[in-house]
Amino acid sequence: MSELTIWTYDWVPEGPRGFVRDLRLRWACEEAGLPYAVRTIPFDGRETNHLDRQPFGQVPFLDDAGVQLFESGAALLHLARKSDRLMPRDPAGEAETLQWTIAALNSIEMVTVPWWFLTLSGAADNGLTGWMTQRLGHIERVLAEREWLAAGRFTVADLLMADVLRVPKVRAFGERPATEAYVARLTDRPAFKTAHADQLALFENAAR
Repeated sequence: MSELTIWTYDWVPEGPRGFVRDLRLRWACEEAGLPYAVRTIPFDGRETNHLDRQPFGQVPFLDDAGVQLFESGAALLHLARKSDRLMPRDPAGEAETLQWTIAALNSIEMVTVPWWFLTLSGAADNGLTGWMTQRLGHIERVLAEREWLAAGRFTVADLLMADVLRVPKVRAFGERPATEAYVARLTDRPAFKTAHADQLALFENAAR
């Protein structure tokens, strides 16, 4: 039996299915060949029903034989340390992977998520659009010059960056051919397809 357990919600509305961040951990485990189990907490009452394990009432969180982590980025780096398929073991390759993993969270997702939330308000003038245009332009230039972000091969940094960039409104924003090719290539990987299908199946089978 696996000692790795990924916790997620028992159900979510149709909109976020396929994008709940436990998918990142599932994908990493599939890439690395790490056996894992998925367990759930009730979606109803989520704000307070698991604060002992996740102080912000979110998912995912990871349990690795009693080592518990919340925040998907922290959990991904923990998994990456368990397999060189996710992060190289040489100091330079590891440092580059860490750098781009943090960049996906701090330089890209910190802009795209609030921008996306503002679009839901229907406001004609989204004050973050210029900032996001700049950040996505920077990553487009990087991806036009290389196939992978770090170490010349697939790493957890690519997994996380692709998951950030594949959000439909972000993916459709502007003409960014290198980024689109990158997202398409990453989401065509068998490990992603398995993780994505398994998450959809969980929520669809629990449909209310």
